[in-house]
Amino acid sequence: MAKKNKATEKDEVIVDVEQVYSKTEDFINDNQTIIMGVVGALIAVVVAVFAYNKVYLEPLEQDAHGQMFVAEQYFGKDSFELALSGDGNYLGFLDVADEFGNTSAGNLAHYYAGICYLRTGQFEDAISELESFDGVGEMLGALAFGATGDAHMELGNVDEALSFYEKAVDASENDFSTPVYLQKAGFAAEMNGKYDKAIDYYTQVKKNYPTTNEGRNADKYIARAEANLN
Repeated sequence: MAKKNKATEKDEVIVDVEQVYSKTEDFINDNQTIIMGVVGALIAVVVAVFAYNKVYLEPLEQDAHGQMFVAEQYFGKDSFELALSGDGNYLGFLDVADEFGNTSAGNLAHYYAGICYLRTGQFEDAISELESFDGVGEMLGALAFGATGDAHMELGNVDEALSFYEKAVDASENDFSTPVYLQKAGFAAEMNGKYDKAIDYYTQVKKNYPTTNEGRNADKYIARAEANLN
């Protein structure tokens, strides 16, 4: 079979491109109304989203943070009932979460409410509020998982507590919360007789966080778990 010369191949490519361009042009001409409708719809969606965020959501966000400011002050003073329910003039975390649920402040209010319930011994309510908080991938998300584990531990749900301590460890690796929840995971594992698992948690603390309080105490917990293992 005779080989095509380069000039012929180049001509064929040009013809192919022209054919594709021609077909595309024909398609656009034949479907111009539909295409313009789709483009118009996309523009309308973009404009609507922008307007929603700028005109509605941003002022709502500011209002929510303003309402929650006083509740945060009560929280800082350990006045948890006032922080939860408000003082008659300003909303508490529960109302902020309910009325401003689609804002970041409303989301944060779930976390605060969960901690308030935890600190006042209302553990089932604490779990409900903390699980409504969306903080995955953040430090606060790790603290929320850990607090949920604490509430389950208080209720005697050791398996669930262990699961949430593990989630807290995975959510954010840092010197502040990670060794705390590794240690708590070790305690929960020991309570369930999972001494191998407990030793693994304590060893991670010793190896990765040796300068923390948990790291300095890791050896005694490892020894205790090993004694029970034998």
